[in-house]
Amino acid sequence: MRKKTAVILCLILILPLGTVSAAVPAGTIKTDIVTISVEQQHDFVNPYSSSALAVRFQLKKDWYFYASEKTAPGNANLKLKPSTGEVISFYAPIFPKPQLYFDKSSGKKLQVFSGSFTVYLPFMVADIKTAVAQDIETVKIDIKGAVCSGFQCRMPDFGQLNTEVKIVFDAAMGEPKFALPVDELVEIAIFEGGISSLWGALLLAFLAGLSLNIMPCVWPVLPVIVLRLVEQAKHSRAKSVAMGLVFCLGILLFFACLAGANIVLRLFYGTVLQWGDQFRSPAFVMFMALLLVVLALFMFGVFTITVPSAVSAKAGPRKGFWGALGMGFLAAILSTPCSFAILAAVFAWAQAQPLLLGTFVIMVIGLGMAVPYAILTSLPGLLTGLPKPGRWMEIFKQAVGFILLFIAVWLIAALPQQRRTGVLYFALAVAFCIWVWGSWVDYSTKFSRKLIIRIIAAALAVTAGLYFLTPAEKLIDWQEYDAELIEASFKNQRPVLIKFTADWCMSCRFVEKTVYSRKDIAELIEQKSVLVVSADTTVKDHPATLALKNIYNEPGVPVSILFLPGRQEPVRWRGKLFADELKELLQEIPSE
Repeated sequence: MRKKTAVILCLILILPLGTVSAAVPAGTIKTDIVTISVEQQHDFVNPYSSSALAVRFQLKKDWYFYASEKTAPGNANLKLKPSTGEVISFYAPIFPKPQLYFDKSSGKKLQVFSGSFTVYLPFMVADIKTAVAQDIETVKIDIKGAVCSGFQCRMPDFGQLNTEVKIVFDAAMGEPKFALPVDELVEIAIFEGGISSLWGALLLAFLAGLSLNIMPCVWPVLPVIVLRLVEQAKHSRAKSVAMGLVFCLGILLFFACLAGANIVLRLFYGTVLQWGDQFRSPAFVMFMALLLVVLALFMFGVFTITVPSAVSAKAGPRKGFWGALGMGFLAAILSTPCSFAILAAVFAWAQAQPLLLGTFVIMVIGLGMAVPYAILTSLPGLLTGLPKPGRWMEIFKQAVGFILLFIAVWLIAALPQQRRTGVLYFALAVAFCIWVWGSWVDYSTKFSRKLIIRIIAAALAVTAGLYFLTPAEKLIDWQEYDAELIEASFKNQRPVLIKFTADWCMSCRFVEKTVYSRKDIAELIEQKSVLVVSADTTVKDHPATLALKNIYNEPGVPVSILFLPGRQEPVRWRGKLFADELKELLQEIPSE
């Protein structure tokens, strides 16, 4: 292999360039051995949307790119690196399934790309706000990698593959020109050496299934179920094992229903959703984070979910194999009051995975729950060694709640900066509303009182969502605090409006939404040529923080100060409801 590597590296040095043709269409690179072009998934994209580029390769016969960094000599495998400004963010490239190439000199199989193939570059557009109807972002794609055949290798200087992405506001994106690959991604992960991570995911799923058995809803009745199955088998070892397996089949049947629901939902949305596209959507990430917060509260016992008595009543003793099958199915149902958080989180995760992987993982969870029953019905003597139910089960359940909170925080951290604070506040509001929903009433509470309390809790949650999750419309072109700029405006007799604010100030957010998001005030500020300054006092050593205390003698935020020409003293507002008064003063300013 070293000899092969040395020969390739020498050939790369001797033949550094492929012949690059200049007379090619825009967005295309052409050499004597490969043609590379780029296609956009959408003709234009909206702010806060996701799309992708398709980089298509057409190689001359008997030529190939190395596909894997692990097997490519000299680390010369195919690499694509897109670059652009801050508006567009690219995710990891999606490569096709490699082909196997037998290298005669080393006697080893290599992973390569040959013939015609496509590499997808998914990206997301930032939540930009501008008055311009359209923005154009130039994407530059660096392509590197050795192009080899059976007798030589080259390292062409491909240059950059360029394309212009049009960002259009308030327009439908239309149907995509191509879809990102879905079904083959699991095979690709295994083929490219990602099998360890796949096995890791399956192991976690199996452990999650095992954990369902030590939840407070299941653990105390586990010995009762096993002994009932053994008793029905009349102490016959073979029949006891058979009854246990049928019981396990009933558990798997419940999880098969969950997997079937996953399949139906995926097929229903299959024409719209793409692999991983959900997590490129900030709205989906926010939903998942908030869902995990709710599930964590469930694990902490803030609220409970019960199985209807009509269902639980059917879980009584049943005879024969059909009875064992039904008992297994109902045992899985009866576990849901404690396992609801785990099952809901996994089901939501499965919706974002390739269909085959999501279905398989759901079934592996069922297998994890069923295995202890198979073992205990085969060896019922092990029941004497099981720990007794107790406080440790509740501690374990609450520990899972903290894990869910950790994942929720991790998801929130992945959101754009301007969304994180609002989601955190809303998560706290949702937690309070759920606490009201689950803790302020009990089974003895009158229906009318229970209804009123829960309507209030739901209304508070909706109101908090509208307040914290709806971004304020930025109609005013605020300038950062600059003492020299403000002083120059005073000398030129120009009106100055200073808004002192801070990231940690809740009242400041209210002022932003109720005062400075009004279009009539924003239009007056522009008409009267008012210098508007946003003075950030988040940190104590900011210039605006020092000025607030030492120059303007104000104790805290929010405070807005309007300096008008001809007035010795400025007008100050330390409250929140001053929009109409500000509007009247702005109207009195002579227009330029």
